[in-house]
Amino acid sequence: MGNQWRAQFDAEVTFANGGGLRTDGFRLDISGRDITDDELAALFVRHLGLLMVAEVRITGRTIVEEPHKGGRGVGAGAGADDSSRRRLVELSHVVTDGMTTLPGWPAPRITEWLTREASRANYAPGTEFQVGRIDMIANTGTYLDTPAHRFAGGADLAATPLDRLADLPAVVVRVPAGTRAVDRLLLAPYDVVGHAVLLHTGWSTHFGTDRYGAPEAPYLTGDGARALVDAGAALVGIDSINIDDMSPAAAGERPAHSALLAAGIPIVEHLTGLDALPPTGFRFTAAPPMVAGMGTFPVRAFAVLDAA
Repeated sequence: MGNQWRAQFDAEVTFANGGGLRTDGFRLDISGRDITDDELAALFVRHLGLLMVAEVRITGRTIVEEPHKGGRGVGAGAGADDSSRRRLVELSHVVTDGMTTLPGWPAPRITEWLTREASRANYAPGTEFQVGRIDMIANTGTYLDTPAHRFAGGADLAATPLDRLADLPAVVVRVPAGTRAVDRLLLAPYDVVGHAVLLHTGWSTHFGTDRYGAPEAPYLTGDGARALVDAGAALVGIDSINIDDMSPAAAGERPAHSALLAAGIPIVEHLTGLDALPPTGFRFTAAPPMVAGMGTFPVRAFAVLDAA
């Protein structure tokens, strides 16, 4: 039996909205014989899916060594947990004090507004808290661009719908080594309608160094951006310093930003870890807080993959 245990008990349930329930001789799988009445009551409520429970009184409890029968609390098996069938992949750079995202732009400053030591005067003995403070520009780390970043009156962080930011089917476009310009022809083989399109250039290996902002950094061409708009992409991300050409030859033009954001397609820049993703068959999320009046903000970008 592998030392599997079940509890037999009587339970009297009182509901917060009135009424009650009584069971006699109820048997329930438990994880071990040392379970407390409070733990057993919580397991009982979960097993039956009871809502608005105010109190559970356990009486007549006995513990028996008996094979598990299965249930919502114990004994359902690892395969019943969705988390055992999926894997999360981190796609964001860590934001640290003084880091460089865009060379020459202000670095974040991370300090404490309330220290643990100072907080002790406000709470009972043994209780303390820390409240941090971060001063930064919005374009820090891995961040999202919304239409308001480029266009006055465009949708800002608060107005950009979640279905453009979270749980999107996604596709990775592998950019050949040495290729700078991602154009329409490189994108042509991919079915991108309704997808987050993630451009894997490999440039994220230079993040935090002077080379990251070098003129040869890869980018999406204006024609490539228009192709993604025409094809119905939901979001576009890149693991380079900018989705547009940052070299002096570009003369400050931003055709990729302009085309995508005019179409309401959010952009995620400074991704990392795209080499860990399959070409397709996964979900992508890069959701910022709902801040009104801001067009860009850091995100925790990640992918959800089915476990192999």
